[in-house]
Amino acid sequence: MNGNSEELPLVLLVEGVHAEADDVLKSIGPIRIERKCGSPDRVWLEKEIKNAKLLGIRSRTQVDEKLFENAPNLIAVGCYCIGTNQVDLMCAQRRGIPVFNAPFGNTRSVAELTIASIIMLIRRIPEKMFAIHNGDWLKTADGAFEVRKKNLGIVGYGNIGTQLSVIASALGMHVFYYDIAPKLAHGNARRMDSLEDLLKMCHVITLHVPSNEQTKNMMTAERFAMMQPGSIFINQARGDLVDIQALTTVLKSGHLAGAAIDVFPQEPKSKTDTFYSPLIDCPNVLLTPHIGGSTAEAQAAIGHDCSIKLAKYLYQGATTLALNFPEVEPGPIRPGRNRLCVPHINAPGFLSRLNAAAGLVGLNCAAQVLQTHGELGYAVTDLEGHIPPDFLSKVEAIEGTISARIIFGPPKA
Repeated sequence: MNGNSEELPLVLLVEGVHAEADDVLKSIGPIRIERKCGSPDRVWLEKEIKNAKLLGIRSRTQVDEKLFENAPNLIAVGCYCIGTNQVDLMCAQRRGIPVFNAPFGNTRSVAELTIASIIMLIRRIPEKMFAIHNGDWLKTADGAFEVRKKNLGIVGYGNIGTQLSVIASALGMHVFYYDIAPKLAHGNARRMDSLEDLLKMCHVITLHVPSNEQTKNMMTAERFAMMQPGSIFINQARGDLVDIQALTTVLKSGHLAGAAIDVFPQEPKSKTDTFYSPLIDCPNVLLTPHIGGSTAEAQAAIGHDCSIKLAKYLYQGATTLALNFPEVEPGPIRPGRNRLCVPHINAPGFLSRLNAAAGLVGLNCAAQVLQTHGELGYAVTDLEGHIPPDFLSKVEAIEGTISARIIFGPPKA
């Protein structure tokens, strides 16, 4: 814990983070939790974050430089989701604040939604469902197929892509994938040399890539034209990967037989806001409100995964799997020791200055680890001996220090 304050560290959880998070956050040391179920109002958030040590968000809350300026006590951010586009990672890094996420928790849920979408679309279920709601009886096999022996093209062969590959293979689909990085194929899946080759080869194309400069608007009118006539397109990854107007055009023209879209370039901020997309007028299209990972199992897994990372950082200084921070795993603090955690500018001489400051007040450096990540360094030092009241301020005054805190360990038996 930071200093000798009797007040428990405050963890601010917003956007309805799963209740599983609470017990996990408390599993290593005592904390105080404040929750807000919905997406928080910005004014409320800027006020409430002032005393928070940890912030837990999902995908809607924007954590930018202004919010960091209003959070003088904040030491870490947890994104209870996969994506972290909503957080200014570089700003957090400059302030010595690690950002964690939960990249594996919703893998199965998204893969299952994709498989369900493939089956529904290839059987043309959406148009038949809407027709029967209107009193029409579209009992026909025209344009309806089995998924067996169809070619599935996966763009992005990461956690979700590989899980999807396994399930699709079990259904008898022929799996092909494209990824910019070398990836080990699962089962009989085959790697394609280019995205264009994948688009031309497959009956179904599904995207599972992050949003970045390489992937934004990757699906253009030109690339949709490369897809096989009568094929299916699925995007349950990020909303800015697709030119929605181009997709609308190829659906209305009949070049594509159907699409499933779970993410959009502009999404409502709350359940009360109105949603609109030109895709709502297209036939055989499944539109869902960004629910790829919205299952009880996925949210519980995400709640556990992200919370244990935050708890270990708060009470052990561990940064394993942080997105913007050097990774260290120092383990529990031994009895009779206190742990000094210092994010700092990565430059020669810092560690010697830090150790000299400890030696000047009679502290023994019993264990130490330092890792760097670009311009950021992170030193974790276990100290033995009495820590003077002004020691932390002396560390903060060392050239290159970004921030410093002491985690007090258990007393020696």
